[in-house]
Amino acid sequence: MGLIALAADKGAPGVTTAATALGAVWPRPVLVAECDPAGGDLVYRLPGEDGRMLDPDRGLLSLGATARRGLHPEQIFAHTQRLVGGLDVLTGLTHAEQATGLAWLWGPLGRAFAALPQADVLADCGRLGGHPQINDLIAEADLVVLFTRASLDHVAHLRERLALLPRGPERGVVVIADPRSYRPSIDEVRRIVTAASDRVAFVGGLAHDPKGAELLRGQWGGRLDRSLLIRTARELAGRLAARVPAAPGTAAPAGAAEPAEPAGPQTARPAADGAAVPRPRPAREGR
Repeated sequence: MGLIALAADKGAPGVTTAATALGAVWPRPVLVAECDPAGGDLVYRLPGEDGRMLDPDRGLLSLGATARRGLHPEQIFAHTQRLVGGLDVLTGLTHAEQATGLAWLWGPLGRAFAALPQADVLADCGRLGGHPQINDLIAEADLVVLFTRASLDHVAHLRERLALLPRGPERGVVVIADPRSYRPSIDEVRRIVTAASDRVAFVGGLAHDPKGAELLRGQWGGRLDRSLLIRTARELAGRLAARVPAAPGTAAPAGAAEPAEPAGPQTARPAADGAAVPRPRPAREGR
């Protein structure tokens, strides 16, 4: 199915929070993969499905240890874990020093993600610039999404980063926007980046919602589903999923041709079932 690389530039906001929120409402089976070479924190931030801490020894590092003779898509789910809300995750490195011995991994990992038949992959690539090897994974993506705030310095960094991305994957921009100026912020960033580059396919938004981000760390449901974070994430997830291929027989999200522009968090609607938990996940081999 599809590989979507999520990343940000210097000083840009919470890609991991955005990846988790999008995974929680993704309209198809999905895997969130923590691929930041600088190290991640999902293993410490979110509980597993049994309520306990995730296993720090199982994830990208254990996958890399088994993949030196070749990495195949069917190997990946043997190293994933499941969050309390039901979302499958491949936890990342715990510190940047571990990336030194895995410089060879990013290209094969991107190809394995792109060939995964039973789920889309949201690859959290963190902040770009410090580890150029991650570009080998990004080059395999169907879509690259850069996150930014609407401030002048963040947008200036974003414009430079867009010019440095590898050619090939379609690219989009998501503005982490203050709900009080949600639509104007997105429109202003759209005006700037589309004037600077003709390679940006779309500009969308995600609400800056610290309270919603805190709810995402705990038991999912009820209050989280009504948060601005999840309401805007659901709109954004539909737009992103519509831009990547689905496996034969997999239902495409509604409006797959190109969803309309979101009306903003004030008019976003929760799902009919009122649940901010992921759709059913692919079965894991050997479980």
